Amino acid sequence: MTYLVQIAHPLVQHKLSLMRDARTGSGAFRRLLAEIGALLAFEVTRDLPLTTQRIETPLTAMDAPVLAGKKLCLISILRAGNGLLDGFLHVIPSARVGHVGLYRDPATLAAVEYYCRLPMDIGERLGIVLDPMLATGHSAIAALDRIKQRGARQLRFVSLLAAPEGIASLQQAHPDVPIYTAAIDSHLNDHGYIVPGLGDAGDRLFGTE
Repeated sequence: MTYLVQIAHPLVQHKLSLMRDARTGSGAFRRLLAEIGALLAFEVTRDLPLTTQRIETPLTAMDAPVLAGKKLCLISILRAGNGLLDGFLHVIPSARVGHVGLYRDPATLAAVEYYCRLPMDIGERLGIVLDPMLATGHSAIAALDRIKQRGARQLRFVSLLAAPEGIASLQQAHPDVPIYTAAIDSHLNDHGYIVPGLGDAGDRLFGTE
């Protein structure tokens, strides 16, 4: 499997450009993030295994393809991850959902955990971890550390934007976790924000400062 996948679909890139625009308000930003989440969901789940199930169509019986194994678990890194979660759930409504609550210490940029809730059988499911911004990588690494501690064995990480610094850090800490992102931006500024980026995804999503 390729462990860094940039999803360059034209619709994803167009919607991302609208999200980057500082004039885009919270309502439109929220809608666009959910729409991109749905598009990313198709790419991230492209290689899921299938089996067959005997069904009756209006005309005849057939062995129809269905997903194999247990339902996926979508894991949102709070709070901005919920914006991507909405789009993923639109495509995969039966998925289980977990949450990891983290915030970034403004002085050290380190991730501080305040909440974690996952399915008890997470080790038997594919976990797709969602966070729009992969900046320093501290939050992603801390979340994946905790999720693995709870028994997860198969994980994928999905972001809207990624910085080279965050990609390098995440790959070093969790080389077994594939990274999917819509764009790889230039660099991080002195405050740990992605440049050119789109600002703070959580603040723009929820209209906070």
